[in-house]
Amino acid sequence: MSQPPPPARLPITTGLGLPGMIIERDLGLIFGVVVRSMGFTKSFGAGITALRAGEVPQYTQLVEDSRRHAIDRMIDNAQLLGANAIVAMRFDSSEISQQLTEIVAYGTAVVVRPAQEP
Repeated sequence: MSQPPPPARLPITTGLGLPGMIIERDLGLIFGVVVRSMGFTKSFGAGITALRAGEVPQYTQLVEDSRRHAIDRMIDNAQLLGANAIVAMRFDSSEISQQLTEIVAYGTAVVVRPAQEP
């Protein structure tokens, strides 16, 4: 079974610009949102793991996967606007309930060009 190709990657930075690039147009705020639940079985296992202190791998994996998914959605939204880069990228997260976590990746969609071009 063939896998779909990964989304095209754009330069993404937490800074306000990209070194060696000039921002030609600011296309505005873009974001990607993911709401995840670990599910009862994994939550139960994570709860047991948490009793002994230290990292809880089930939650670490959930957060890593959710962040990647949120970034992919943010990239998709930037490309819909015609962006070829994202600046000022950030993450935010919150609990919607004890079982649901929201992860948001957001930034500013921009059109950039190399600084050497006229």
